[in-house]
Amino acid sequence: MIDINEKSTTISVSELTQRAKSLLEGHFARVDVEGEISDFTAASSGHWYFTLKDSESQVRCAMFRSANAKLRFKPSRGDRVQIRARVSLYTNRGEFQLIAQHIQPAGDGALQQAFEKLKTKLFEEGLFGVERKQPVPNSARRIGVITSASGAALHDILAVLERRSPMTEVFLFPVPVQGTDAPEALVRAVDQANSLHQQHTLPLDVLIIGRGGGSAEDLWAFNDEALARAIANSDLPTVSAVGHEVDFSISDFVADQRAATPSAAAELVSLDQSEWSQRLDDAQRILQGLMVRRLKQERAVLGHWRARLRHPGTTLKQQRQLLDSRKQQLSLLAGNRLRLHRSALTNLSKQVEARHPRTNIEHQMSLLAQRKRELQQLIQGSMRRFRGALEQQEQLIRTLGPENTLARGYALVTGPDGRIIRNAKDAPAKSELRIRLAEGELAAEVIDVDTPENGVSA
Repeated sequence: MIDINEKSTTISVSELTQRAKSLLEGHFARVDVEGEISDFTAASSGHWYFTLKDSESQVRCAMFRSANAKLRFKPSRGDRVQIRARVSLYTNRGEFQLIAQHIQPAGDGALQQAFEKLKTKLFEEGLFGVERKQPVPNSARRIGVITSASGAALHDILAVLERRSPMTEVFLFPVPVQGTDAPEALVRAVDQANSLHQQHTLPLDVLIIGRGGGSAEDLWAFNDEALARAIANSDLPTVSAVGHEVDFSISDFVADQRAATPSAAAELVSLDQSEWSQRLDDAQRILQGLMVRRLKQERAVLGHWRARLRHPGTTLKQQRQLLDSRKQQLSLLAGNRLRLHRSALTNLSKQVEARHPRTNIEHQMSLLAQRKRELQQLIQGSMRRFRGALEQQEQLIRTLGPENTLARGYALVTGPDGRIIRNAKDAPAKSELRIRLAEGELAAEVIDVDTPENGVSA
């Protein structure tokens, strides 16, 4: 109750908002509120800001990145949700607000709604397409298993393989299969198995991902979007084995093959020992049949060659008769050849006598002597012509040479650099000249220069 006569105390706006905030947060430790989302904003910082409303009221809400990172879905405008939050006051604007800690779809089918929403999204992206599926081996020798190390799923898989195919190697990638940490751990395990396989560190034939039965909440980790994309991108063939036969998860749709249970997955990728025995028996029968057919073929070939073979004595008699016939033919041929060669030899002797080398040599020596005389005459005539031409050239050189020119009264004038002076303008006044005569040389200095262009100049 407020006493109107009590003297009031003036406080600042910030103090007022701080008191109001303390009262709200102290009174409402946690509340669960249901409503419709409007004005949803995902900030670059990772925080979410939205308004939660019903038909009569609305309230501002915030959900920080550390909280929304744990959600299995991202809400959008128009979604009806249930939020768990603490009540607070945004003091900067004096606004009443809720700080959301968890969000889930509202109503009885909240999980199913989220499941169907993600299923539709991935289907439209083509992640469930048959063309993307890889064939799963039915007789794998090295199997990777992603499940809990202490769960019933691992026990069932090992029991089936021990019974059906004890030589099969199993490599466990232990992960939690429920709880908030499970989806991230499952994604890491899928990526690790593929990385080891690609690096040939741990080559595998197939990858089984699954767990035993449970409630929808227990199986929810296998409905994670990141896990679905990791399975879709796996280079290893994948088998999803989650829960019981009636349970379906997103991983079942995106995997290369679904198995109703972990035990069924183990049977799917392995052959029973009886099947191996049957295969061996079939292979043995096939091999025996092939051997029998091959033996019959070889016997037929042997009979064919046996029929074509003759007794060695018969063959020897035939060869002797053939040899006698060849001897007679050879004798006749040799006699004919001998007569032909004798006739040819007689003809050659006659030709040799007619073409005795001595006659040919004498004839060739006569021709050689004649050619020698002709060559000597030719050389002597050429020498006389060359000697006359040479004497003419020598006389011309002597006539045109500088000594004869100087002897006729001419002089050879050179400048200081030794070059011959042919033009008066090349010897300016005061320049020194050398004048060569028929006998001796003179040194001179230019006093006047007389050129045809300008007459006499000093």
